[in-house]
Amino acid sequence: MPAAALPRVAVIGGGPAGLAAAEVLVAGGARVELFDAMPSVGRKFLLAGRGGLNLTHGEPLEPFLGRYGAARERLEPIIRAFDPQALRDWAQDLGISTFVGTSGRVFPTDLKAAPLLRAWLHRLRAAGVVLHARHRWLGWAEDGALRFATPAGEARVGREEVDATVLALGGASWARLGSDGAWVTALQTRGVQVSPLQPTNCGFDVAGGWSAFLRERFAGQPVKPVVASFPLENGTVLRQQGEFVLTDTGIEGSLVYAFSAPLREAIARHGQTMLTLDLLPAHEPEQVRAEVMRPRGTRSLATHLKSRLNVHGLKLALLREVLGPDGMNDPARLATMLKSLPLTLVAPRPIDEAISTAGGVAWSELDDHLMLCKRPGVFCAGEMLDWEAPTGGYLLTGCLATGRAAGRGVLGWWSLRA
Repeated sequence: MPAAALPRVAVIGGGPAGLAAAEVLVAGGARVELFDAMPSVGRKFLLAGRGGLNLTHGEPLEPFLGRYGAARERLEPIIRAFDPQALRDWAQDLGISTFVGTSGRVFPTDLKAAPLLRAWLHRLRAAGVVLHARHRWLGWAEDGALRFATPAGEARVGREEVDATVLALGGASWARLGSDGAWVTALQTRGVQVSPLQPTNCGFDVAGGWSAFLRERFAGQPVKPVVASFPLENGTVLRQQGEFVLTDTGIEGSLVYAFSAPLREAIARHGQTMLTLDLLPAHEPEQVRAEVMRPRGTRSLATHLKSRLNVHGLKLALLREVLGPDGMNDPARLATMLKSLPLTLVAPRPIDEAISTAGGVAWSELDDHLMLCKRPGVFCAGEMLDWEAPTGGYLLTGCLATGRAAGRGVLGWWSLRA
């Protein structure tokens, strides 16, 4: 593309989606300026990687794509263009080797986010991407200029300075890191339909709250291993083994996050819902019943359950919390509850506590290249689109893939105009 025809592109948002869009754009010959509200880019990316950066997942592509639920149809071609193996190859090209953990999750060999981000930013800067920190997008001026709040006051980038814009502004979780959802109003006032932002990959509050004893003694501790099950409206029962954490108000953790979308939707419909826990997934119901019923002589119930079924500590306390004294003293009911303990959930935790958000720019507002139909030359990517996925690498893969798709969309759109 001749120099005179090079598109000038503003990428707004310095998370994975924005950086991925900038990378594709600059590789395609565009002149790219990237704006971010925070003092440095990739802050949520760095925080998410503190416990080990989960880049993607190693499961076969068909079940991988199924993790995107209702948005699969729109996301499938985008993710096939940058699938988990392509993501691993991209990381390797940055000098970051990866491995597949026992859970199927893919991590950098050193588990760290910072080296990958440093290498990525170095490559972007070397390619010519200009980064503007502390530029919080305020929307468009009446003349179409991009408006930014900066430490020096409002700054504007006029329509004569930018040929296309990529919006990669994130959702509304972890607002302190820049994703505050403020962009929703800017798009809605321009007639763009945005599905309400809601928490996902989040914790839930239990009905009535926990007792003071359970909170003070066990909040913050994991419950494992357990199998959670939840019936969908169509009769399908979701089941998954894992672990969760008891919180001051309820439950959270990877196993809970895997159920967060249907739990949230059920609570919205009915005001509450129930998640069922198998506290002894390695034991058959008959075995549990036999051990509970076994005569215990002078031993206490706690000692009996610990010696026969290894139920103690938090699992035992959780049983007592739900069953109460009468239930604990009913062997038949106790045996049943060990394999099917119901937790009544009444509310997801606030959106700012969630790992990610559901909702966003409606797919009907976008063409196949992620351009807003009502604002030609404006593309959207990442978590601000209307999709959700569980933790396990699916979120980051979706953000990177849609960012790259938006970058390709800009180049394709511009080539037809140039």
